[in-house]
Amino acid sequence: MTKTTTRSGLTIDSALAEFLDSEVLAPLGRDTDAFWSGFAALLAEFAPRNRALLEQRESLQAQIDAWHQERSGQTHDAAAYKAFLTDIGYLVPEPDDFTIGSENVDAEIATMAGPQLVVPILNARFLLNAANARWGSLYDAFYGTDALDAPPAKPGGYDEERGAAVIARGRQFLDDALPLVDQSWADLKDQKDGKLVDESQWVGFTEKGLLFKNNGLHIEVVFDRDHPVGKGDSAGIADIMVEAALTTIADCEDSVAAVDAEDKLTAYTNWLGVIRGDLQESFEKGGKTLTRTLNSDKTYKDGAGEEHSLSGRSLLFVRNVGHLMTNPAVHLPDGSEIPEGILDAVFTSAISTLDVEGHAKHGNSREGSIYIVKPKMHGPEECAFTNDLFDAVEDLLGLKRHTIKVGVMDEERRTSANLGACIHAVRDRIVFINTGFLDRTGDEIHTSMQAGPMMRKGAMKGSEWLVAYEARNVGIGLKHGLSGKAQIGKGMWAAPDLMGQMMVEKIGHLRAGANTAWVPSPTAATLHALHYHAENVFEIQHNLGDIPSVDALLSIPLAEGTNWSEDELRDELDNNAQGLLGYVVRWVDAGVGCSKVPDINDVGLMEDRATLRISSQHMANWLLHGVVTEEQVMDSLTRMAAKVDAQNSGDPTYIPLIGNEGGAAFSAARDLVFKGVEQPSGYTEPLLHQWRLRKKAG
Repeated sequence: MTKTTTRSGLTIDSALAEFLDSEVLAPLGRDTDAFWSGFAALLAEFAPRNRALLEQRESLQAQIDAWHQERSGQTHDAAAYKAFLTDIGYLVPEPDDFTIGSENVDAEIATMAGPQLVVPILNARFLLNAANARWGSLYDAFYGTDALDAPPAKPGGYDEERGAAVIARGRQFLDDALPLVDQSWADLKDQKDGKLVDESQWVGFTEKGLLFKNNGLHIEVVFDRDHPVGKGDSAGIADIMVEAALTTIADCEDSVAAVDAEDKLTAYTNWLGVIRGDLQESFEKGGKTLTRTLNSDKTYKDGAGEEHSLSGRSLLFVRNVGHLMTNPAVHLPDGSEIPEGILDAVFTSAISTLDVEGHAKHGNSREGSIYIVKPKMHGPEECAFTNDLFDAVEDLLGLKRHTIKVGVMDEERRTSANLGACIHAVRDRIVFINTGFLDRTGDEIHTSMQAGPMMRKGAMKGSEWLVAYEARNVGIGLKHGLSGKAQIGKGMWAAPDLMGQMMVEKIGHLRAGANTAWVPSPTAATLHALHYHAENVFEIQHNLGDIPSVDALLSIPLAEGTNWSEDELRDELDNNAQGLLGYVVRWVDAGVGCSKVPDINDVGLMEDRATLRISSQHMANWLLHGVVTEEQVMDSLTRMAAKVDAQNSGDPTYIPLIGNEGGAAFSAARDLVFKGVEQPSGYTEPLLHQWRLRKKAG
């Protein structure tokens, strides 16, 4: 039985309350009684507002469902549909021209362009790896991935042939980013050789090398003739270190399975560790125990011999959960559970205040700001609620107004359609907008669930609404002054083993005007950083075209007929079912919210809850409209369960799905499809939390 304590009428998990009192409030010098009293007052105001916003979501969805049902069998009338959405308040008027007023924003967000990592906050080792991914070895990244167009390394130690190809590719990068006068970097014989075409690119001397800068990102060329690589190199170059993950999002949301006070305490403890600077994690590797800690800063001396430092760590955001879920960690005076988004806002901000007030070993924000990403908000009213909530949290913690900055995930249709108004609602604290294909498509399907059967999932990537969505996100952000003040981001490259393909395709995010984009690993961040040397995003942003109309965004991705063959129907169901089961079995049974999950073709993809939302909603839509039958869905789920079992056969802790169809994992997957129409906004969290809690309870 979980132990609880009572504070100002709130019933709180004892361990969580003690954690905040002793680890956060005491070092901050805050009066605990005043804090808990203020927290209770905040909840009394904002918990009812939170519930009312969720009721508004359901009311709007019910009206949209009814509109489509009344016109079943008719050709979709786009003009009438847009007028209807305006009448019910789903679409709101565009705000008058404005420019965001966010101040005290760190350079990594405002004026630099580079990769961004998203990491599950429950995994301390991954969190440390991501925080330390500010700098990456280009030699290691090329040697160990398929990004290098050369034969793979032969087993049995260092492969000289592979190494030579890596060095040649590194020299090519230096020639492109730091060109020399009438000379290639491959021709250098010594550290002192060569003259830069642009001498302003040289920054200074590091302990073992030279520091340069290109397109706002640093490059360290390491010279060390005692190093195994450097001793055989013509110029003694041992490595090329590039500034990689400028920012990292420590995620409390889609990439974690956090369902109770125990899970939330782990999340907050890890956040405290990276903010305070003392997080560490030990693990076994090669028969040895290794301990990972946070990197120190990188120091260098300029031409005058004066010493400077560069951050050795990624600037950290924390992603709170959205408005939907509640958590049993805290109960309100009426016995109801706390809205989890409010819990996150207060606890992660309180922990981050240690950084703001100088209680951190390394420091996160040099500008004294707290960075919170807020996902899954529907429209400007919900953004305004978040703005008011952050005001109240600042008052509770005694912080200056707009210390807490916000990143708005543009992954819900009502936010996309009203993005200007959403930005306006948080205009003095916004530092980030970002698109996400999977969640955004899941909401697209759910919003128009009753309109008819949707096109196949793969075809969605070429649909009119999605093209408009990606372009509008950038265009509207630029219109309201985000360039030079905030990040405009793009979504995840999900395949960590396909770095060669990433290097070909992901530069498209920069060319679309995004000054950051998500990558699945520190190695991917190192490689993706090369794109930001090849393209100057801020120059691109000044030359983008017109913003697509909202009419294109509102086009519904309905199938043009449903005369698919039996093979096509089975392929679509199998693809969705395999992705659904492969992820659910880890979330529910193992409590793993993000990991590399084999897809139907056995390609490892970094998956989170958004995968489930799009897959389950697509299957639910086809089921609703009679494209497939319950028997066909169950047949696919059963066959794909066998495939997922085979894919996990090497894991001794894995619980098979076949033979355990009544278990929590298979039951959750089945519910996500067969109860998909009735899930709020098509979200997977209510069912996942329900089944995970049952699993934890035995």
